[in-house]
Formats: sequence, structure tokens, C-alpha cells
Amino acid sequence: MKKILLLGSGELGKEFVIACQRKGQHVVACDSYAGAPAMQVADECEVFSMLDGDALMAAVNKHKPDIIVPEIEAIRTEKLYECEQMGIQVVPSARAVNFTMNRKAIRELAHTELGLKTANYKYAATFEEFTAAAEAIGYPFIVKPLMSSSGHGQSKVDSPAELEAAWKCAAEGARGDIKEVIVEEFIPFDYEITLLTVTQKNGKTLFCAPIGHVQKGGDYRESFQPRAMKPEHLAQAQDMAGKVTAALTGAGIWGVEFFVSEKEGVIFSELSPRPHDTGMVTLAGTQNLSEFELHCRAVLGLPIPEITLERQGASAVILSEIESNNRPDYTGLEDVCAADKTYLRIFGKPTTRLHRRMGVVVCWDKLDADQTALRDKCKGLAAKVTVK
Repeated sequence: MKKILLLGSGELGKEFVIACQRKGQHVVACDSYAGAPAMQVADECEVFSMLDGDALMAAVNKHKPDIIVPEIEAIRTEKLYECEQMGIQVVPSARAVNFTMNRKAIRELAHTELGLKTANYKYAATFEEFTAAAEAIGYPFIVKPLMSSSGHGQSKVDSPAELEAAWKCAAEGARGDIKEVIVEEFIPFDYEITLLTVTQKNGKTLFCAPIGHVQKGGDYRESFQPRAMKPEHLAQAQDMAGKVTAALTGAGIWGVEFFVSEKEGVIFSELSPRPHDTGMVTLAGTQNLSEFELHCRAVLGLPIPEITLERQGASAVILSEIESNNRPDYTGLEDVCAADKTYLRIFGKPTTRLHRRMGVVVCWDKLDADQTALRDKCKGLAAKVTVK
């Protein structure tokens, strides 16, 4: 048995903890608030800010974990290097977590060092630099904080009149100490995918079938698997994902995002060194192993002989339209549970805010079924659930 310190205890962490519990592991779930989803299924829990380096090391020294698994970006990552020096396994590695928490670091690695195809980009730390970057990149463009998650602080800017509001949005949506932004060329892509990539301690790198997804404001709303792709585009995505994960080192699952254009080919977008929100579609049994089981096995060094596509699936999120500090209730669960080939997951978040992700509906069907109909069914069911 290994003792695992989980840094961040949201809905993805909850499914990961369940996978670890099924393998007989001991998990300590940490987050900045009590009652977080993963805490509800973990062996122990701690409440502190991951950006407080002293508090982080206090938890490490108290629990003496064998493995540290970050689930969020906003972590005092330099402390993870210290943990590795203490002989603790950091997932996938302290290098990977440090690079991927900062869009500047991962973009420089992907574009400058590895030569991967990306959108044109510039950085800005002041409004004046932001204005200059906008003129250099041209309109429209996308602006994102260098460190954020779930689309916070991200916006599309179509004209100079929108600069001030976009700058304010990016500043308010940033996490941690880094207030710089990245200004990216707007790519007129045909679709975007997540390519879940698994690196192993003692095995080859494996790829899941591509996951298509739809985002709003940079945040995931629905996903579906498999996303049909031209064989040459899939090969390009796998090649790029293999290169960037090898450069970052370590074992675990990675959510590697790409834009796909029939004209321009495959363009690297972002990378997360952990289970990906769009990968919740794998809870529909689309694969022989869900992304959480894959992450658990990779973290523990257990063999993953293959990843097979079993059926197609779709996921759609349940969003809150209210803001409340009271534990929420839900209506419409009966409608979802009455549907065939459907799972419902309520995450168990103790409070809610406007547009917070509170649950997910996943549906599945055979591989030759109508995927559009499956996606529509899933979105329709999710819309029936109301957060009260």
C-alpha cells in the first residue's frame, strides 16, 4: 500500500481517489475548503491553500506520503522539487507540474524547444504591453492569464474597444502570483480535441481515442468519444503528444489539447498533467479503462497492456444557475435515471456559484450509432437537472 497526498480535491480528484481505493491505497485529500468532493471518499483530509508553501510542506511532513498527485494548477511548485529530493514521487514529475502550471513555460517548450506547431503568440505584463501585443498579433485574438483553469480570465477580443475589459477579465481570472497574460492568434479551426496520453514507468506511451469537446468561455460544456479524425491528423497529434510528454518526464495521464484545421493541420494548444475534465466521457465505458483508472495504474507503476475503444459516449455538464453557501439540492434526477444507457454523477460540492460545474451526465451507445443523436440526448438530459 502507498500513501498518496492529493493536492486539489475536485470532481476529477474524487474519481481518482475511488480508483485508488479500489487498488487498496491510502489517500490524503487536500484542498482550500472543507468538504471538497475528493475528501468525501478519501482516508484523510487537510484544508490549506496549495499556494502556501509552508502549509504544503507541513502536510508533507505530517503525512509522509510515498506519492504526491497534484490535481490543480495553483500550487507552490518549487516545493515539489524539494519533495522529489526527499525521495517522494511527484506525479507525473515536479518538472512537468512546474512547466504546465504556467502557459509561458509550456508554450516555450512546445514551440521553441520541440518545434511543435502552435498559434502565434506574445506575452504582456502591463496594459501597455497588452495593447502592443494586440496590434502585433492582430484582431481577433484570444487572451488568457498565464496561470488559470476552467477558462477563468479567458476571452476573445475582436476590436480595440474590448481591450480594457479583456485585460480586467484576465487579471481577475488569474491564479497564483503570475499576473502576466498570453495573447494568441485566433485560429479558425474546424474542431478541437483532447488526446489523453498515458506515460508509464515501465511501458510504452499509450493514446486514448480522441475526444471531441465543446467549450464556452474556455470551459468544458460537453465532450464525446471517439472524435472522427483523418488518419494523418491523428498521427500528427500522437507524435506531438508523445514528444511533449517525453520532454516533461514522468508517469501518469496527460490531457493534451489540439486545434484541428482541414487547411492548417494539427496545432498544439495546451496540456494538463492530470486527468482532464473532457475525459469524464470515459466514465461512460467508452474504453476498457477510464482515464482515472489509467492515471491510478500509471501512478502506481501497474502495467497497462492496452487501451481499447469499447463503445462511443457523450458527456454534458450540469451547471448551477444560482449562488449559495448552503449545500445544494437537485431536481430532475428521476428524468436522467429513467433514461437508458445513461449515468449521472453529482459531484457533491458543498456550495455553489453561478455557472459552477456541479455534475455531469454521461451516455453511451454502440460504436456505429448516431453520434449526433447521442450528444443531443446527453445534453437534453443534463438540462433537466436543476440546482436548487
